[in-house]
Amino acid sequence: MKKIAILGSTGSIGTQTLEIVREQGDIQVTALAAGSNIRLLEQQIREFHPKVVSVWDEEKAKALKENIRDLDVTVFGGMDGLLAVAAEKSAEILVTAIVGMVGIRPTIAAIREGKTIALANKETLVTAGHIIMPLAKEYHVPILPVDSEHSAIFQCLLGRGNNRVHKILLTASGGPFRGKKREELQNVRVEDALKHPNWEMGKKITIDSSTLVNKGLEVMEAKWLFDVDLEQIQVVVHPQSVIHSAVEYEDGAVIAQLGTPDMRLPIQFALYYPERRNLSGEKLDLFQLGSLTFEKPDTHAFPGLALAYDAMKRGGNIPTVFNAANEKAVAMFLERKISYPMITEIIEECMKKIEFVQNPSVEQILETEAFAYELIESRW
Repeated sequence: MKKIAILGSTGSIGTQTLEIVREQGDIQVTALAAGSNIRLLEQQIREFHPKVVSVWDEEKAKALKENIRDLDVTVFGGMDGLLAVAAEKSAEILVTAIVGMVGIRPTIAAIREGKTIALANKETLVTAGHIIMPLAKEYHVPILPVDSEHSAIFQCLLGRGNNRVHKILLTASGGPFRGKKREELQNVRVEDALKHPNWEMGKKITIDSSTLVNKGLEVMEAKWLFDVDLEQIQVVVHPQSVIHSAVEYEDGAVIAQLGTPDMRLPIQFALYYPERRNLSGEKLDLFQLGSLTFEKPDTHAFPGLALAYDAMKRGGNIPTVFNAANEKAVAMFLERKISYPMITEIIEECMKKIEFVQNPSVEQILETEAFAYELIESRW
């Protein structure tokens, strides 16, 4: 029986991971971590019986401890809790499904414990790929992507041997505003930006998808995961979200991974790799598709993607600036404090203003995040 721990168990990826655990019946959950949703976390604890749990909010961790005093479960809070879940001794796989740079330290802890990483936290590689990937290699730890696009690329690369990749084709739905001009985006409301045409995701990632910032983060992550040059990663807008991504080899052959837009597929593939299991739900019906279409991304209307390429070219701590500025700006937009176009305007301004650090340590990465937050709070 496989044993797993989950960071972010009450979020979209976390709950879908537990759906797979429930359906397959041969995975034991040994540890869970959540942010603040202790009501759902308590339900998960009572169903899946983990040994260790953590709540980011320290006060809610105390409340949870009181609520489950009838159970033999150790409750932690804050970063100590994330580290305890990540390093829980019996777990073989850590599913990192929390959002943000808070995932860096727990991922490092899990790698040092020799655990396989099922990676859904893209910020870990965006900001600390230069630390994470060499460490995983040193400890012989597999990093299995859970993002649908990166899982698709991973699947397309299976069996490649020594054959060289010419190009990675990273697909994007285009989000709810595909085809809109920049001036049309000025009065976008929060409700409009949260209407993703194909995927069910958390609020922050849904906004990122609408601005194409999410695709920019995925470009950065792909560079680290698959050890390719930035110029080899091409974003292709594919509104149907059927081709999840593709790989072009040097002979011109293109291998693509297709499927319904169901995040359980890449999650389950990471949990059982290299085995494939039956997955409930609708299967892809080629006869119902009609047609598949492809477009170039509009980086004038959606400058977030171009800014991401620029951040990755500059390297150092600039990807951290990009990510941190976006996190803060998206939070402000969701709170209706700034307009929609200001999200990428704030990112661009922070990338200009914050001092460059060539090879940042984890501490310098977190300092850069703090600098970005301080700059935004002082200016906006």
